[in-house]
Amino acid sequence: MARWCYRHRLVVLLLWVGALFGVGFAGSAAGTDYANSFSLPNTDSTRAYDLMEKAFPQSSGDTDTVVWKVDDGTVRDESVRSRIEPALEEIGRMEGVGEVSSPYAAQGAAQISENGRIAYAQVTFTEQANSVPKELVEDVVDTAQNAERAGLQVELGGQAITRVQEPPTGIAELVGIVAAAVVLFVAFGSFFSMLLPLVVAIAALGTGLMATSLLSHVTDVPEVAPLLGSLIGLGVGIDYALFIVTRHRKGILRGMKPEEAAVTALNTSGRAVLFAGGTVCIALAGMLVMNMRFLDGVVIATSLTVVLSVLAATTLLPALLGLLGMRVLSRRQRRRLAAAGPESEEASGLAARWSAFVERRPRAVAVTALVAMVILALPVLSLRLGATDQGNHQESTTTRQAYDLLAEGFGPGFNGPLQVVAERGDTDALVTAIRETEGVAQVAAAPPAQGITVIQVVPTTSPQSEQTDQLIDRLREDAIPESGTEAHVGGVTAIFKDFASVTGERLPYFIAAIITLGFLLLLVAFRSLVVPLTAALMNLIAAAASFGVLVAIFQWGWGTELLGVGKEGPITAFLPVIMLSLLFGLSMDYQVFLVSRMHEEWVHTKDNARAVRVGLAETSRVINCAALIMICVFSAFVLSGDMEGAMAGIGLAAAVALDAFILRTALVPAAMHLLGNSNWWLPDWLEKRLPHLAVEPREEAVEVGGATGAVENVPHARVPDDEAHSTVVHGFVRGADGEPVEGAVLTLHSQGGGLRLDRVTSLADGSYIVSVPGPGSYLLSAMAAGHAALARHVTVGDGALVYDVELAEDEVDAVN
Repeated sequence: MARWCYRHRLVVLLLWVGALFGVGFAGSAAGTDYANSFSLPNTDSTRAYDLMEKAFPQSSGDTDTVVWKVDDGTVRDESVRSRIEPALEEIGRMEGVGEVSSPYAAQGAAQISENGRIAYAQVTFTEQANSVPKELVEDVVDTAQNAERAGLQVELGGQAITRVQEPPTGIAELVGIVAAAVVLFVAFGSFFSMLLPLVVAIAALGTGLMATSLLSHVTDVPEVAPLLGSLIGLGVGIDYALFIVTRHRKGILRGMKPEEAAVTALNTSGRAVLFAGGTVCIALAGMLVMNMRFLDGVVIATSLTVVLSVLAATTLLPALLGLLGMRVLSRRQRRRLAAAGPESEEASGLAARWSAFVERRPRAVAVTALVAMVILALPVLSLRLGATDQGNHQESTTTRQAYDLLAEGFGPGFNGPLQVVAERGDTDALVTAIRETEGVAQVAAAPPAQGITVIQVVPTTSPQSEQTDQLIDRLREDAIPESGTEAHVGGVTAIFKDFASVTGERLPYFIAAIITLGFLLLLVAFRSLVVPLTAALMNLIAAAASFGVLVAIFQWGWGTELLGVGKEGPITAFLPVIMLSLLFGLSMDYQVFLVSRMHEEWVHTKDNARAVRVGLAETSRVINCAALIMICVFSAFVLSGDMEGAMAGIGLAAAVALDAFILRTALVPAAMHLLGNSNWWLPDWLEKRLPHLAVEPREEAVEVGGATGAVENVPHARVPDDEAHSTVVHGFVRGADGEPVEGAVLTLHSQGGGLRLDRVTSLADGSYIVSVPGPGSYLLSAMAAGHAALARHVTVGDGALVYDVELAEDEVDAVN
């Protein structure tokens, strides 16, 4: 498929452009129909909601609030009324406004605070918040706030009002893309190479978001779903393309033609992308275990963007590579390639030195990394799930000001009243029992409709307070049963409390499900029991530390105002489920990429120390680069203007940073050094029963004795695992002073020297490994700048041969 896309690039590009604009046009024409359905089956708040819907069917639109406060006098003063009443009347005449309830009307006395300094009016639109034209909401805000004067403050709150103070759509995504572009340019040093991952990610993300908006008309998709889809889609889209482009560029630098390099990149890194994308989708689908309708739409939006990201990386990307050809390299790289010829792949000096350091001091590295993660995880012990509201907005917003004014004038519980819904029984006794309950500020019963009575209960504490949760429990467990009336406690505050309770109860099962899934996938991929157990433990550590960071910032308030995300509060109830799914998927990406290289070395050398050292040295740079891009993308969602988006962005950015820079770069390799050969242990009976899952393609066997047997310019040419007699020669290249020699070129020839079988370049620690077709005698040569050349015959038996090489100025010496 990669070759077909490469050769038919114009067709592939036209198909993608047509899909993007076609879905975009359909999405723009149809609009959106997002629905936030937080209710849960078989909960008390859901029963209350169902009864209210039966008695009072939805017949009106969104209701927002205009709040005003005077510094002196009362809101009843003529000087105040003469400014407020005309504004309210003008708002009432606007097209799209159904009704305005004024405190100056006959029934409006309750809308004025006891001290007379704060009052509010309710503005009811004819449509729900998402359908109210933004221009209408802006006119309402401008008309109301034009009534302000010195000593008279006017603010507005409500869902429709929130929409006009949100930053322009796409700001967070744009900032994330720009930051990712900077990282890519530094990593590649090429403008066109930088563009490739961005174009692929944007194409997939744009198509996914428009498709999600269309799906919102046929299924319940919450408002936060597109934001979370953008969050994960942009991150994985760029990273998946990064892995493939990196492999493609290395292929060209090693002497391959662009088309063959693209096919090889898709056949190797492309397979890993398919595996990684599949694990992310499976992890996201794990949210369905929670059995929450609200999460179903999130699964749809996020999984769709991931699937499209994988599809774009495996079809659109090879087409773009075909358009660029050699221009995927920078001009300097093209000139060097033409002048010096192909180069061998080797790890960077810093990565190799760090890998060697971890090998020398695994205990110190492991303890330091583990202590750091434990300290960061400590705040998770005080994690409290709940919901954010307009009281968490930034202090400068009118919605936050309106929220605070209502709390000041009518009590903190006024912003989150409870509804006790009674279907039958003595409602008078119920009202009396509720009024006598600790934590109740006000009680008011509405006239019954169809035999159903709704009693509004205003708590003495705010909606996010633990005391409000305790009040709900007292009403359900004490007040209602004692009154002898069948009733249920509902309202937004009660719904979110039930949502948080159900989430907390089901979260352990969800965690067990995704950890088990990850264990099984890695067990099949790496044929080991210890590697997947280590990965499962690392995922739990990463999750705990990232949630610790989340609690410290958003629940404890350490830097919320500095970050511009508003006031501290509980962690949104559904966020742990979503974050754990995403974190599991992303961690699997890094784990597979890191351990697959280690597993490759282990299969050919059976040397665990070398396998871990080489695997870390050769993959840490790409992992860190990919992580840095994701951190930039996720952190940019602080600018989204949405508290849930900011929480998810900061939480995932912290999780990726800790996972890549501490776990995969330090703790995992250090632990694998300490565990030794037991890393790769698997009982024989289990080995025979496990299916085979190939993340990397099976390589061609080396045929000795013909031209086809030559392995040209391959740093670590390998023979298939199932080849009975394949083996390797490996060891270290050192100078006369014992110091490792980096960059030495070692070549393995047939016994007579006529056929070159493998060529490699030594790493920063002097290590090397060459592939041998089978037992026999061979010629091994070594060359390095500043050292005399070496050529020695080596005899290889059935196993791997350890052969250390010492290079000197005037003489050639070999140890072993």
